[in-house]
Parts: sequence; structure tokens; C-alpha cells
Amino acid sequence: MKITIIAVGRLKESFYRDAVAEYVKRLGRYCKIEILQVDDEKTPDNASEAEEEIIRKKEAGRILKLLKEDACVVTLEITGRMYDSGEFAHTIDKMQTSGISHIQFIIGGSLGLHSQVCKKADLAVSFSKMTFPHQLMRVVLLEQIYRAYRIIHGEPYHK
Repeated sequence: MKITIIAVGRLKESFYRDAVAEYVKRLGRYCKIEILQVDDEKTPDNASEAEEEIIRKKEAGRILKLLKEDACVVTLEITGRMYDSGEFAHTIDKMQTSGISHIQFIIGGSLGLHSQVCKKADLAVSFSKMTFPHQLMRVVLLEQIYRAYRIIHGEPYHK
């Protein structure tokens, strides 16, 4: 299985980069993993809804260029379906056994994803109704993918 994470923005803090590197290393025994970053747009303070929409659309253009026709596209959206870790693992395992060989997870920028990106999703996933920094979501997503593979392989994991 190939897993690609497409994320808006760069990881600026070293602790995020270190955590991402650790999970990428751990996941190497289960799947081929790559992380693609697209530039984020600067959002002015007190931006209007119209300005925010323009920003999301610019970021969407960068994301859409990276989507592969043969991949299962999974967006992270606050309105997506919530899974527990076992259900998430089952979903990934089901994708693998049904012939899907590439999953692309998409993490939006600070304003979220544009509707053009959401429409391309085969699955929308929510980790919470709360809002998280998009840099932190990269770490959380990687941890959950790693946990899913541990569950799929019947290996112990922290509960």
C-alpha cells in the first residue's frame, strides 16, 4: 500500500518535524509513505468570507494538481465521519483487500479545504468536532495510520 499525505503549509516547529519523521520511520515496515506539502496562503487578520474563499481556492488548485486518478482520496474535514481506532484500521484494511493500492489523505490549511477538494473525496474523515492546528493534524493522522497498521497486523498498541 502506498499512502500519501498532502498537506497545506510547511512544518515550522522542529518538534512537529521530529514527530512526523518518527512516524514515517515506523510506518516504513507497513507501507510506502510520502508527504507532499503545498504552499499555504497568508490570511490577513479580519479577512472577509470572500477573501477566505479566495485563499481556500488558491490552496485547492495546488492540492488538485497532486491528486492521482487511481488513488482513494480521503479528506480530513470537521464534518467527516468519525471513527474509533479499530474502525479506522478496518477501513484501511478493507481498502487494501478490495484492491486499492494508493490512499491520498488531504489536510487543509488554517481555513480548511475548498469545496472543489471535498468533492474529489472518496471518504471524508473527522478526528473531532474541535479545531486543531493543521501542523498538529499531520502528526495525529500519522499516529492513527501507524496505530491502524498495528491493529491490522494484530500487534500490541497503546489503548
